[in-house]
Amino acid sequence: MTSYFIRRFMLIVPTFIGVTILVFAVTRLVPGGPIERMLQEAAMAGADVGAATTSFGGGASALSDEQIDELKAYYGFDKPVVLGYLEWLSKVVQLDLGTSTRYSEPVWDTIKDRFPISIFYGITTLILTYGVCIPLGIVKAIRHKTTFDNLTSAVVFFGYAIPGYVVAIALLTAFAGNLGWFPLSGFVSDDFDDLGTLEKIWDVTHHAVLPLMAYTAGSFAVTTMLMKNSLMDNLAAEYVRTAIAKGMAFRQAVFMHAFRNSLIPIATSFGSNITLILTGSFLIEQIFNIDGFGLLGWESLVERDYPVVMGILVISSLLFMIGNILSDICVALVDPRVKFGSGETSQ
Repeated sequence: MTSYFIRRFMLIVPTFIGVTILVFAVTRLVPGGPIERMLQEAAMAGADVGAATTSFGGGASALSDEQIDELKAYYGFDKPVVLGYLEWLSKVVQLDLGTSTRYSEPVWDTIKDRFPISIFYGITTLILTYGVCIPLGIVKAIRHKTTFDNLTSAVVFFGYAIPGYVVAIALLTAFAGNLGWFPLSGFVSDDFDDLGTLEKIWDVTHHAVLPLMAYTAGSFAVTTMLMKNSLMDNLAAEYVRTAIAKGMAFRQAVFMHAFRNSLIPIATSFGSNITLILTGSFLIEQIFNIDGFGLLGWESLVERDYPVVMGILVISSLLFMIGNILSDICVALVDPRVKFGSGETSQ
């Protein structure tokens, strides 16, 4: 098993290179970019910084050819894609993600300001999802086809059927706009720095209630039903029926035998859910005016801030690949029979 995980970690490098070079090439080949955006803004503002008139990407510009060449060299658009990628990759290895074309500051400084917000919402969403869905799935499996099971299924599937951003709009309109129970937007209040410790905790919690409900609405159904169906399959398995036939109490059979095996599908999907810690949802963040990773990534794409786009890609892709390895580790911890790399499980 050790050799398997070593191979998985070694595959991170070629996978990372493949993903990043593909996105890097797209940022260089698609129309539009930081230079064209600057030229358009200059034209709209009536700027006249050059005597000659030229065009870049099909749009009229007031900049001279020399000035445009300088901008291309500054942003690295004067080099072939492969050479430009190698130069970018050499900086990434040195932990230099470049400079944002929108904020004119290091990409890392732009990204790290969003870390506390994204980590808070991501970890809290994971805790709420697994903390509620696993017990709920267990109860639904044990009480299958009862009134409780039918009612909770209707609720979780209703939440699954409605997109998260629609839930966010409904919650914001009802509980923040009409009733005024919660703030309309933001992560904290404007006077957050002047509050005491307990007041700060309450302020963050007060602002986080509605966004967290929107984040978790869709994931509840998947995790809950996955837990329920997996547990029901194991309860119907021969080894559980045999344990009960030998005199073991049903509750003991559930938690001592079936429960652990039922966690395998949950453990398999755990690693991919780790990416939620950073990626989030740009629509929900836009609705609640939360400056998280999702909103930053969306705005960077719209504004053609490619250094920030690539910086977010570096972090999210590494997190996703490490998360997949964590999923395998979780599966191995839950089911010791699993022997990765051998193509079979021990009996």
